[in-house]
Amino acid sequence: MPPPPLTGLGVAVRAEGVAAAYAGRMLGTLGAEVLWIEPPDGSPLRREPPFLPGGTSAIFAYCAAGARSRCCDLSREDGRRAATALLAQSDIFLDDTPLADRAALGLDEATIAARHPDLIHVSVLPFGAAGPKAGWKGADIIVQHAAGEGYLLPNGLSVELFPDRPPVKIHGHFGEMQGGIAAALGALAALRARGQVGGQYVDISSQDAMLAVGAFAIQRLGDGSVEHRVERSFRYGGVLACADGYVELLTLEQRQWDGLVALLGHPAWAQDRALADGLERSRRGPELNRHIRAWARVRKVADIVREGQAAGVPLARYYTPGDVVGDPHERARGLFSKVDVAGAGPLAMLASPFHFDGAALPLRAGPPVLPAEAPVA
Repeated sequence: MPPPPLTGLGVAVRAEGVAAAYAGRMLGTLGAEVLWIEPPDGSPLRREPPFLPGGTSAIFAYCAAGARSRCCDLSREDGRRAATALLAQSDIFLDDTPLADRAALGLDEATIAARHPDLIHVSVLPFGAAGPKAGWKGADIIVQHAAGEGYLLPNGLSVELFPDRPPVKIHGHFGEMQGGIAAALGALAALRARGQVGGQYVDISSQDAMLAVGAFAIQRLGDGSVEHRVERSFRYGGVLACADGYVELLTLEQRQWDGLVALLGHPAWAQDRALADGLERSRRGPELNRHIRAWARVRKVADIVREGQAAGVPLARYYTPGDVVGDPHERARGLFSKVDVAGAGPLAMLASPFHFDGAALPLRAGPPVLPAEAPVA
């Protein structure tokens, strides 16, 4: 197997939140040597619950897997000199330090550009580094709602089962991870152009990145639908309750609808000629779902998945986290790697959400323990 594509690339990360950390994780999985520059008491992400046995933060363990770490107190001159020396050895710097704090720590755009003209400096903030909201804070729930997605949550089966619950958020750090994806892509784009233009400053807003998730809602305007969380669904399909679990169904193409009709046994209601039109099916989604859900409710998940996939219907079983880790399909694709986490032992951890050249990209190690402060350079 050839070495990962970013082998030999140096990436420095200063991350208080998930977005910058996740960007570093993706670049590290692609082969880059990732170094966290942490304050003496460690990144705040180390103190983010939930915690694994032994006290390691689960989200820190995931985002920092495979990385190294050095502690530098940037409030002191010797700490700033040590960090400068580390950045001099890096190709990319991912930083989510609040704008108001950067100049005092020697991390502002002008200082970094003057000291490291070939460095790709990626700023990763909830609302970006420019504009009226640049100084705003924003945890993941703020990012999701500020980008509009929170307005549409919960939806589908969730809002049907729990209609009185208030708007919530996608579980975990979904909005911040969208910012991390944009940061990794921005870093790679700037790296590609470095030979022609030198180092660049890349300004990433997690809110802007999260806006792309709502593109589907905007597309629905084409069939006259203005989405709301009470109404939002795939119009027909979505999460279906079965006799022994759940499946998720999404038919977007005519051939997939034809396969679904065959899976359902060519019922009389599906023979309505008007349903040959995709827009009409969308408009009549609640009606179709009543039929589909009644059919699914008395059937087993394994039977629906086996017969549906044979008919070309895009559906799959809803797995628990334990099911996902132990599934033969996931093991065959190499999606999980066993890594050591201090105090928790070897754990199966998602390696990456992509393959390279058709092969999995395994993790090299677990997260780093908090080191002593770096010596003065």
